[in-house]
Amino acid sequence: LELPSITGGQVVNLSEDRTISYLLTDSRKPVLHEGSLFVAITGERHDGHDYIRQLYQLGVRQFIVERNYPWRNFPQANALQVSSSLGALQLIVAHHRAQFSTPVIGITGSNGKTIMKEWLFQLLGAEYNIIKSPGSFNSQLGVPLSVWQMQSHHQLGIFEAGISKPGEMEKLERIIKPTIGVFTNIGSAHDENFSNVKEKIEEKLTLFSHAQQLIYCADHEEIDQAVKAKKINAIPWGRTSSANIIVT
Repeated sequence: LELPSITGGQVVNLSEDRTISYLLTDSRKPVLHEGSLFVAITGERHDGHDYIRQLYQLGVRQFIVERNYPWRNFPQANALQVSSSLGALQLIVAHHRAQFSTPVIGITGSNGKTIMKEWLFQLLGAEYNIIKSPGSFNSQLGVPLSVWQMQSHHQLGIFEAGISKPGEMEKLERIIKPTIGVFTNIGSAHDENFSNVKEKIEEKLTLFSHAQQLIYCADHEEIDQAVKAKKINAIPWGRTSSANIIVT
């Protein structure tokens, strides 16, 4: 019953209050558990609403949808209607993340995000119980599905965040809430959606709006200038004299 207040959605069918344990977005890989919640996302190729009947027949009883549906045919279903299913999913996971004070490393950049995440996991895994992004889950959908896995026994989180256009990183920042940030580099990926490199760097830096520390390579002059302009508390490394850690 917390979901309407978290998402701003409206309950359109209610059978009984149930706990949410699993978030489902792929009908091909359903977790058949009473705590499963299917989020019907409308994509370019597939529409999650087309699979509600199938999932209900398999035993899923909780749904988030964007449009009307004949719920009278699904009397045991709990259904919440929202303006954006993906947006609702992000808000739910941001609420989940806020329940933990677990330190989190957030990683972004044009390249090397997944490699950096795996390196850090290998280096720190023996000392900490770590939750990390699976594979390259760094999109608007992948990030919330990753962070949802965070639980109280985890001692550290390592999550990567990728964007393709302006306005996306703010949403991911609310979900990841990194304590420490890592900016790998800047490249040409998705240049067509930004007016210039500076705009793209500033969008990526949004991930570190509330981070205590940012680690980045000062050899990337445009990144270095943007970090200093935003007065982000940082540890720059590189070959330049302005770096805290000089690499030779």
